[in-house]
Amino acid sequence: MADGYDVGIIGAGPVGGALACLLAARGARVAVIDHAALPPMEHPDFDGRAYAIAAGSRAVLEEAGLWDRLPYAPGPIRDIRVSDGKVGRPASPLFLHFDSAEVGEEAFGWMVEARALRMAINARMAEGDIAVFAPAQAEVTRATEGASIAIAGGPTITARLVVAAEGRRSRLRDDAGIAVTRLPYGQVGIVCAVAHELPHHGTALEHFLPAGPFAQLPMAATEGAPNLSALVWTERDAVATRLLAMDDASFIREAQRRMGSHLGTIRLLGKRWSYPLSAMHVDRWTDTRLALVGDAAHGIHPIAGQGLNLGFRDVASLGRLVGEAVARGEDAGSPALLARYQAERRPDSLLMLAATDALDRLFSSDNPALRLARDLGIAAVHRMPRLKRMFMRQAMGR
Repeated sequence: MADGYDVGIIGAGPVGGALACLLAARGARVAVIDHAALPPMEHPDFDGRAYAIAAGSRAVLEEAGLWDRLPYAPGPIRDIRVSDGKVGRPASPLFLHFDSAEVGEEAFGWMVEARALRMAINARMAEGDIAVFAPAQAEVTRATEGASIAIAGGPTITARLVVAAEGRRSRLRDDAGIAVTRLPYGQVGIVCAVAHELPHHGTALEHFLPAGPFAQLPMAATEGAPNLSALVWTERDAVATRLLAMDDASFIREAQRRMGSHLGTIRLLGKRWSYPLSAMHVDRWTDTRLALVGDAAHGIHPIAGQGLNLGFRDVASLGRLVGEAVARGEDAGSPALLARYQAERRPDSLLMLAATDALDRLFSSDNPALRLARDLGIAAVHRMPRLKRMFMRQAMGR
């Protein structure tokens, strides 16, 4: 059929863009529509944002042809140190240390600059085998026999499957009448990057504080910053508002109080970013000729750094199912295919939501008895190799 595609993806963010590239690599005819123009989504200067890409997600990006296109080197996370404490005080002497070498891997994951992934996706989508409409507004009509996508000021195309990759405020999801359950945390995630005096040696810190986790994640060096880390910092709403209103010097002093002095003096690099934290899950992942991926389908607390990786697991599942259907000459948006996709992804998503929610509730408490119990639990896991290896495999997305 003229202007006919196997898949039309609404949203060209990291998840939607990666899915488009993976499907194209598997031989599917793909169209991507985004309301924003793609070049302005690339940031020529480092802006402080980065993604923690698990080892399992790297495999997805490699198959999609994106990993080797990253213009800035990823920073490997080789070790993770988990500790508990209070702001301005030394961490508890009871800690948990994960070493990727213990499971025979190079790294648990890699820190990838947000601009680098955006630039890699744009470069891959510009190669000609993916139809890109951006900036563009689209009206989607779905029916049993297929979907029609009318692009304002442009063509009307058809697709066997439409993918909602628009994020948490997905219009396609809402138009399909898919119910969403939301769980607000009353917390804000603060994200920034800091340069520091001493090398991090590829070690990440996950420091649990009463208001929420404080993570220092090792990044590769950038111009003017041979020692660089990303900070992902959870605070209660009111405290976060005060922190974000501070000047840079005051803000960095507060960051240093939480991070400690193990990397020496720190300084802000790039901007500060903040996001209200909440969890969400959908009643169903599919509708007629429609599949949800990424934040359109789920949202979890960032306590384990698995939000984007969960989206890449959606990409891996849907990419495999659609790729196999296309290779066999079958319908890429059939009810049977969509049922298999939901069966694969819904349990994993709900399990991750439950685990991250429980971790936040357990560690975001200043109750002395609970603090002692979790410190003892951290120390116990540190001394149990089999359990440690299981946690390490989970962190890697294996």
